[in-house]
This record gives sequence, C-alpha cells and structure tokens, in this order.
Amino acid sequence: MSSTVFITVIFAALLHAIWNGMVKNYEDKVISVSAIVFGHVPIAILVMLFLPLPTLESVPYIILSAIIHQGYQYYLISAYKIGNLTRVYPIARGSGPIVATLISIIFLGLLISKIQALSIFLICFGIIILGVFNKKSLKNNKEVVYSLMTGFFIGLYSLSDGYGARISLSPLSFLGWSFVLNAMIFPFVLKSMNYSNVFSRVMKEAKFIFWIGGTISYIVYGLIVWSFTQAPIPLVGALRETSIIFALLIGSLFLKERLTLEKIISILLIFLGVILLKLF
Repeated sequence: MSSTVFITVIFAALLHAIWNGMVKNYEDKVISVSAIVFGHVPIAILVMLFLPLPTLESVPYIILSAIIHQGYQYYLISAYKIGNLTRVYPIARGSGPIVATLISIIFLGLLISKIQALSIFLICFGIIILGVFNKKSLKNNKEVVYSLMTGFFIGLYSLSDGYGARISLSPLSFLGWSFVLNAMIFPFVLKSMNYSNVFSRVMKEAKFIFWIGGTISYIVYGLIVWSFTQAPIPLVGALRETSIIFALLIGSLFLKERLTLEKIISILLIFLGVILLKLF
C-alpha cells in the first residue's frame, strides 16, 4: 500500500468518526441513519452531473451495491433497536473487513502475506472487543447477531463497490449512482420495518445531519472507493476501521466519555495493526 493511499484512508477514517459522532449524539438512530442515507443524494447528483458516466460494465455492480446496502441498513437499524451504538458499532465495523478478507481469499483468489493477515486480525479484533466483551452484549445474543449481520453486509458492499469502482473508470460517479439508487429503495425497507414519513421527519428534525453529515459521509466513502481501486480491498477496509480510534478519542475529549482500560487495549491493538500494515 502506497503512502498516498495510506494517508488518504487514515484521513477518511477521521472524517468517518466525525459523522458517526453526529449519528451517535442523535437520540433516534433511525432518523439519524436515514439522514445520512438521504443526505448522500444532493452531492451525488452534483457528481453525476459533472463527472463522466460510469462504464456500462459497472452497472450490475451499482445495482448490487444498492441492494447490499439495504441489508446493511436493515440490520444496522435492527441492531440499534435493541442495543446501543457503543456496542453495535464496534462489532459491525470490526467484522466487516474479516468477511471481505475471507471472501477475497477463498472465492476471489486474493493472496496476502502473513503479516498483512495479522494486521487485519489485530485491527478487527481491537475493534470487536469493544462490543463483544461488553457484559451487556454477552447477555444479549440477538444484539450480537444483528451486529455481525451488519458486518457481513459491510464486507459484501466493500467488495462490490471496490470491484465496481475499478471497472467504472469513474469511482466518484459510480458511487453517486449507487447512492441515489440506494436512497430510492431505502424507503421501502423502512416501510417494511413499520417506519413511515421518515424523510419528512429528517427534513424537520435532522437537517444538520442530512446536509453536513451526508456530505462528509459521501466524501469519506468517495476516498475509500478510490482507495479500493489502488490497493487490495481487505487491506483498505481494515485500515478504514481505524476510525474507531478517532471515535474513542472524540468521545473522551469532547463527549466526556470515560477512557477505560478496555478502550486503551483496543487502541493499542489497532495501532499495532496499522503499523504492521504500513511497514509490511
């Protein structure tokens, strides 16, 4: 992985922690998650207007990405209904790169070194321990299952978007079309979960997350999707999840959350994984 890609992904991880802080601070997670999904659309339309169209070969990946994101969003909201963000988020984000790595190695023929595999494991394990080894999570198996299913879909859309962006020849445009299609399908998923008038509530109650959070989130994933085209997807996916370090620091410094021994161990494991990933 080149230094340019490495720095880009780390910067994206920082921005990722910022918009997740917005979601975390909003009481109704359905509204805040929906604000991000719908908030992708304005900047996506601008990108679609001014950048070249993605190639015809990438269209199936655009459709696949939008469909996979429905599964991700469904299980994320379902997990939030019965669990807290501080438990759901680490399990989901930590398991996603593992899924992408296993699928890439077993089915797609990806070859990675033992050091790279160890790096991915350290980063993912450092993240997951924040949720899995929480006493409340251990007593709530359903919360863990929904969180792991969320991670499963994260792994799937990472691969779909990575390969789709590579053949699209225009990663940001590819992402724009995918996000618009995702936002068009998402209301039907919300309806199936007995949530109605969500968009109107977003525009009344969560405009800041819609405009600012949605834009930041688009920029973040645009940087990540570009990075997918420059380096192995599992490595980029694992490095992206270092956003949890920034999230923990933001929580400690600005949200008055306690920096526990468990969080310190998590930071150290992730940091070690990042060092190995960069050096080897």
